[in-house]
Amino acid sequence: MSATRAPRPILDVAASLGIDAEHVIAYGQDKAKISLAARRPSAPFGRLVLVSALTPTPAGEGKTTTAIGLAQGFAALSERVAVVLREPSLGPTFGLKGGATGSSRASLVPAHDINLHFTGDFHAISAANNLLAAALDNHLQQGNALGIDPRRVLWRRVMDMNDRAMRKLILGLGGPAQGVPRETGFDITPASEVMAVLCLAEDEEDLRQRLSRMLVAQTYDRQPVTAADLKTVGAMMVLLKDAIRPNLVQTIEGVPAFVHGGPFANIAHGCNSVLATKMAMAHADWVVTEAGFGFDLGGEKFFDIKCRSAGLAPAAVVLVATVRALKCHGGVAPGDLAAVDPAAVERGLANLNGHIDNAHAFGVRPVVAINVFDTDSAEEIAVVERAMAARDVPCALSRGVQEGGAGTSELARAVRVAAAAEPEPFRPAYALDDRFEVKLDKVAKGIYGAGHVEMSPVARRDLRTIETLGYEMLPLCVAKTPTSFSADAKLVGRPTGFTVAVQNVVLAAGAGFLVPLLGSVLRMPGLGRSPQLERIDLVDGEVINLR
Repeated sequence: MSATRAPRPILDVAASLGIDAEHVIAYGQDKAKISLAARRPSAPFGRLVLVSALTPTPAGEGKTTTAIGLAQGFAALSERVAVVLREPSLGPTFGLKGGATGSSRASLVPAHDINLHFTGDFHAISAANNLLAAALDNHLQQGNALGIDPRRVLWRRVMDMNDRAMRKLILGLGGPAQGVPRETGFDITPASEVMAVLCLAEDEEDLRQRLSRMLVAQTYDRQPVTAADLKTVGAMMVLLKDAIRPNLVQTIEGVPAFVHGGPFANIAHGCNSVLATKMAMAHADWVVTEAGFGFDLGGEKFFDIKCRSAGLAPAAVVLVATVRALKCHGGVAPGDLAAVDPAAVERGLANLNGHIDNAHAFGVRPVVAINVFDTDSAEEIAVVERAMAARDVPCALSRGVQEGGAGTSELARAVRVAAAAEPEPFRPAYALDDRFEVKLDKVAKGIYGAGHVEMSPVARRDLRTIETLGYEMLPLCVAKTPTSFSADAKLVGRPTGFTVAVQNVVLAAGAGFLVPLLGSVLRMPGLGRSPQLERIDLVDGEVINLR
């Protein structure tokens, strides 16, 4: 079993990557911001490894723990490695999932700080988003020189918390001094376009340009109104001046970890920041990153949005699978997962095979990581191993949670072999000059397995507006449930031939993508009947049950 160690001073972690102390802005002894001046554009980039997964069950299948464990596995093989992840959101931290810093021997430190306020990035993003909202409403109040139609205000406020009561609101009530009444609402901070803009920006100037072109409203004669028109960009840049810098922490075994940005993959593009990814690649030989939820969501957006925008290409892709998820997709009820059931595992392989097919479609040969739980039987694991061998798909057990880097070195070796193979040409799911309907058809039918795409009247109206404004040739950032290939959360396994219904289409002009909302997906989650917040507490100065 690999030995854990006391956390290293953050200056030592930075030094292990060759980052000089002058570029480290320490937040205490265990976390830091890294100056953008630390980038080495002339240095050769390390190899990038993407970790994604089969369609997850609600509890998650260990994509983050596998990414952390894999990085520790590379370190156990004496490779120079860093892991690059998204920042956790307070919404799921206090909701269903809990924190997002890994578990046990495959985790990040300081876990509680990372799961809570960390270095303040989410607060800065929320503030910048809401500053723009406040400026817009103030413009309406102060005479509306731009001629903004209050019925066509697109910009919403955000907060980093699950709160269904804030989804739809009417503001400006109480008389003329209280503002102009209009309908609006809140999204969760990871769904903010400011979050996407920060995560896709290449540098401060790119961030400024992306903020400037964010579309916030239309005038009475349907002309676009942007953040630049409202003269908010400079103030937003000030609020984001520290948030743009990548955060550096470490794994429990001392492997450098960049944790920066946090868009959700079901309602946004699901990847950490380009700046953090490229910072890590400039200082490490291997960089392990992850893309949220299953490969149909996070993986597709990683390739079609992030890689296309930032000029990245992973050397290898890891698909995380678990026996319990395969049994779920094989028809086993959540309460019956403890029973050994190789036949259900066999049936559930259809889901994993769908994600393998999609990885091949992008021109990458995946490695399957079986994230092992203590309840898994050898017989069930063998079903997966035989199926992968029959498909000639490399497969390795991942025991990072139980054993740290020693439990993932086999997986690291398999990834190293896969990365050494001759790469195939990158094949995006669609061309940027495809019409919107063609792009969506290629994603819905080619990636998800749908038989038909149905556009609502509202979605068609949105699309006509987008076409009029000249933004149709952008990539898609499809928002849908993460628990099914389809837009119906109850359809497990590998459904095909289903219909996906497009509610509406959101233009994110600053981020540079269009967001079709499928099914009943929401951009502001709600809390469940028994959320994690009921169990979190501070006892004798120690945080408990923040998992």
